[in-house]
Amino acid sequence: MQTNQTDRLTLIYFRHSVDEDPLGVLSLWNDSSHHCEWQGVVCGGRHPERVVSLDLTSKGLGGLLSPHIGNLSFLRSLILQNNSFRGQIPQSIGHLFRLRNLVLSNNSFGGQMPTDLSQCSNLENLNLIDNQLVGKIPDDLGSLLKLQRLGLTKNSLTGSIPHSIGNLSQLYTLSVAFNGLQGEIPETLPNLRGLWFVQLSFNQLNGEIPPALFNISGIYLLDVGDNQLRGSIPPYIGDTLPSLNYLGFTSNLFTGVVPSSLSNASGLQCIYFYNNSFHGPMPANLGRLKALEIMLISHNQLRDDFSFITSLTNCSRLEIIGASYNFLEGPLPDSIGNLSGSVSVLAMGSNRLYGTIPPGIGNLFNLSFLSLANNLVGGCVPSSIGALQNLHKLDLCNNMLTGEIPSSIGNSTLLNNLHLSFNNFYGEIPQSLGNCKQLNELELSYNNLSGSIPGEVLSLFTISIIFSLAHNQLSGSLPSQVGSLTNLVELDLSFNKLTGPIPSSIGKCLQLERLNLAVNSFYGEIPLALGTLRGLQELDVSDNNFSGKIPHFLAQLTDLRYLNLSLNKLEGEVPKQGVFLNASAMSVFENRNLCGGIVELNLPSCKSNTSKPFWTKKVIVIAIVAAILSSLILCLCLFIIWYQIKKSKKNTSSTKLPFEHQFSRVSYGELFKATYGFSENNVIGKGRYGTVYKGTTQEGGWVAVKVLNLGHRGASKSFVSEC
Repeated sequence: MQTNQTDRLTLIYFRHSVDEDPLGVLSLWNDSSHHCEWQGVVCGGRHPERVVSLDLTSKGLGGLLSPHIGNLSFLRSLILQNNSFRGQIPQSIGHLFRLRNLVLSNNSFGGQMPTDLSQCSNLENLNLIDNQLVGKIPDDLGSLLKLQRLGLTKNSLTGSIPHSIGNLSQLYTLSVAFNGLQGEIPETLPNLRGLWFVQLSFNQLNGEIPPALFNISGIYLLDVGDNQLRGSIPPYIGDTLPSLNYLGFTSNLFTGVVPSSLSNASGLQCIYFYNNSFHGPMPANLGRLKALEIMLISHNQLRDDFSFITSLTNCSRLEIIGASYNFLEGPLPDSIGNLSGSVSVLAMGSNRLYGTIPPGIGNLFNLSFLSLANNLVGGCVPSSIGALQNLHKLDLCNNMLTGEIPSSIGNSTLLNNLHLSFNNFYGEIPQSLGNCKQLNELELSYNNLSGSIPGEVLSLFTISIIFSLAHNQLSGSLPSQVGSLTNLVELDLSFNKLTGPIPSSIGKCLQLERLNLAVNSFYGEIPLALGTLRGLQELDVSDNNFSGKIPHFLAQLTDLRYLNLSLNKLEGEVPKQGVFLNASAMSVFENRNLCGGIVELNLPSCKSNTSKPFWTKKVIVIAIVAAILSSLILCLCLFIIWYQIKKSKKNTSSTKLPFEHQFSRVSYGELFKATYGFSENNVIGKGRYGTVYKGTTQEGGWVAVKVLNLGHRGASKSFVSEC
């Protein structure tokens, strides 16, 4: 009864430590049923009250693992994989001396591995894969003499692989990949003659692989990739490891040749040799590997020709060939069209490949990735390329290809990436590319393409990464369909012969970060629609015919870090905000009439906005002064007239009448009224010294009134002589 109660209470403690139970599994662990009937719990046959197995795989449980778990003294299997347990693995696990299987993989356990695990002397399977464990692998693990499988992959373990691991004579699976382990592979590891699965990849191991490891004939998988290991592959590897299925040496410092004995490992499916320093030719007998599916030998120093491709035509299950970035030289053999129909990846870029593309390449109907980039391939692209209807990426850039881009490429409707830049293609861009509705990268730059940009291609809203037609001979205007590229990040149409204004629809390309329209013949004003591109980082519209003022919205694009407006016909003031504050981030030279801006631009100052009001005020002052002077002159004239009349009266002896009765006396007001305010309509003559006005008196008579311009020399004398 006491032992029964112990296991029941332990399970209840376990339940209380769990704080996430989305499926309600542990809610049924209650007094309504016997604990041996609870989900995930198995009790023994000889001891029917005692728990021998607790398996709660993939129940979505989260929380801590109760330290009371160590009280389940009859427990043989504890399996909690694929949950969300956290915290440390309790040391009390070491009390479970009957434990054979401890599987805690794919959780979030942290801290160090419990050292008391070494007391679980019957442990056969220890799986702590995919957690957050830190620290070293305990040396005492070497005392678990019955251990057969050790899985510590995908943690953050450091230190070295303990030499004591060589004591685990029954171990056949060792998986410690994706950690931070350092040091050399222990020389004791080859003591484990039953090793079948050895996974040491993605660590920081150095030194050489112990040679004796290549003599363990039962090894099925050997993966030491992504370390800092050096040395060479033994020439006899295929003879001593005949059961080899997977050989992973990627991203190390290995040198030497690829041994031809590999062909003796007839079950070999995967060869991962990329990113090392292997040299020499590839073995010509690899066709004997009938099971071969993957061969990745890129980023090495392999030489000779591509004749090994012919051998690979016998590998009926082959799917992936990666041989880029080597020194392989020669034409691509016609036999490439005889490769298995299952080939989906063919990467031969960055070699010394020349000749033409064999038409038989169209036979590889399952091909999804084809790269011959960075070679010396010439001639035309065969129209049979259109038969590759499963093609996702076609990269032929940086070759010597010529002719027209085959319209049959439009048959590859699953195409995501099309890279044909840096070749000698001519003719028009095929409209059929508009059929590639899943295209997200289009690179046709640095060719001799001509004609207009097909609207069908610009309508491919799926293009999101780059759309580049730069350095061609394209002409015509930019179609309004450019607004369909709503997901595009980079648009480069520079160095062409495009003309017309930029369509306002470009403002719909809201994801655009880089826009290059330089060296074309675009004209008109820089469209306001560009102001909607708030994420724009680089804008180059230099060497066009844009006119008008620099729009102020360019200074408000906060992400803009490069702006080139040079070699246009822009005028007006250069802003002093945003990108315009950094002379190294923008360029405005060689425009029509720019002014202002920061001093580093060395532009003239803009004319003052107050100049026009100043001249207006000046005109008003002059008008007032002129009016006053005119009035004074008029008064002076009247005085002189009066004076002459008076003088004339004194000199006339025959006239008996007094002076005041000989002439009428007229006031300035009467003259002003008589001439209608000296109206221009009353002018009857103009002379050198003044103006004569016709006036009408109140009695109906008329008089002539002369207004002298006393500002003119001689006006006074003229008046006297006339009087």
